[in-house]
Amino acid sequence: MSVRTAGAKRASQRQRTTMTRYCYILAGLLLFALTGCAKEEPTAQQHFPPDADIQALIQSRVDEERAVGIVVGVMEADGSTRVFAAGEPGPGAQPLGEESVFEIGSITKAFTGILLADMVARGEVALDDPVAKYLPADEVTMPARGGRDITLLDLSTHRSGLPRMPDNFNPADPANPYADYTVEQLYEFLSTHELRRDIDAQGEYSNLSVGLLGHVLARAAGSSYEDLVRERILEPLGMSSTGIALSDDMRHWLVQGHDMAGNAAANWDIATLEGAGALRSNVRDMLAFIAANTGPAESPLEEAMRVTHQPRANLNGNVDIGLNWIILSIGRNQVVWHNGGTGGYHAFAGFDSVSGVGAVVLTNSTHDTDDIGLHLINPEFPLTLPPPRRVEVPVSTEVLETYVGFYPLSPDFALTVTVENDELWVQATGQDNYQVFPESETEFFYTVVDAQLTFTTDDAGNVTGLVLHQGGRDMPAPKQELSR
Repeated sequence: MSVRTAGAKRASQRQRTTMTRYCYILAGLLLFALTGCAKEEPTAQQHFPPDADIQALIQSRVDEERAVGIVVGVMEADGSTRVFAAGEPGPGAQPLGEESVFEIGSITKAFTGILLADMVARGEVALDDPVAKYLPADEVTMPARGGRDITLLDLSTHRSGLPRMPDNFNPADPANPYADYTVEQLYEFLSTHELRRDIDAQGEYSNLSVGLLGHVLARAAGSSYEDLVRERILEPLGMSSTGIALSDDMRHWLVQGHDMAGNAAANWDIATLEGAGALRSNVRDMLAFIAANTGPAESPLEEAMRVTHQPRANLNGNVDIGLNWIILSIGRNQVVWHNGGTGGYHAFAGFDSVSGVGAVVLTNSTHDTDDIGLHLINPEFPLTLPPPRRVEVPVSTEVLETYVGFYPLSPDFALTVTVENDELWVQATGQDNYQVFPESETEFFYTVVDAQLTFTTDDAGNVTGLVLHQGGRDMPAPKQELSR
């Protein structure tokens, strides 16, 4: 299935005199491709592959069980768009398409960065303002270090020194982990936390930081986060199917989320830290969001958007960070992007700031599909291969017990390994507890995410640590005794 739209706004920006011809039905501003229309081949003006190639790509992910359902939208440099869908929406859900609503997780952070830039442009806040300026002094004390206060910019660039998640994050319902985390708990953590590194000394991805940023921006504006993002971004861009609370129409189009094993997953209700990952959206709205982020700015909002794309700090090699956007340099081109994941969804949104093309990938499972979006935007970024099929083997409880322990991967992020009912379970800081399955006595694999663990031993056979294999990286962690 594919849907096309014309890019009137972008065409006017670039004074295009030739447009791709479509066989279509006009419905408002949407041009829907009809079954039976002649297939067109990409023209010299088209960046993305033909319809059949994109459809085959996403169908292959479903066939390989690397997605339950997937919707992809692409936007050419002239603003014209195409939408593709494959797979299943889940029991009782509407068929997948451009209206299908997904949780977009941490892509919300890009919206929070835009709110920051917009409020700076309006003179409501400044990037170098201390966060404490916008918090109630009688209720919370912001951590500081070396005579330096954490600023709004530090929160947006993940260089505040705050950890990924607060250590008092203990959800009552692991399936909906953010629902019961309160402002009072946030303030308690901030008031008692001691920074473990200097502010701006090092980047560390932090849901806490950007969630806090959303909270203080809402306070500065005298609003809730949801009302602020709706007033400043969603309504001006006509993004009527994007929000935190589900409208009746959004609920009608909401697809069922799944974990990597294909099990149905609960929706997440993110309270307090909304700015880190609470939004839901569909591909139609997200393509409008991408369009507003590309080409010449036509409004103060779009000017603020361009500010968020400016690199502020280096993350690693050719990867920089702007105001929450990730900036990947490939040759002469820059892909500005963010992804997001919740308990049952994964999302990607990005664009090339030089060529003006963009892509959105929304899935109703936790499978990582970022490579599809990045590859469509810039073919130099490779597609990932299917992971090898892993086979569980029996391992005795006696061996499993030797792995029980606490494995710190960083000062603020660790894996806690336990044995429950003769099974090995691993819980990462601020995350759910998941079973891992043995493929040998020392090698284990997850089924909810594409990641594996290898336990290491000394010459005497004592367990000394583990290595987490994920995203092409091998991350070692020493073993420490588990506190009882």
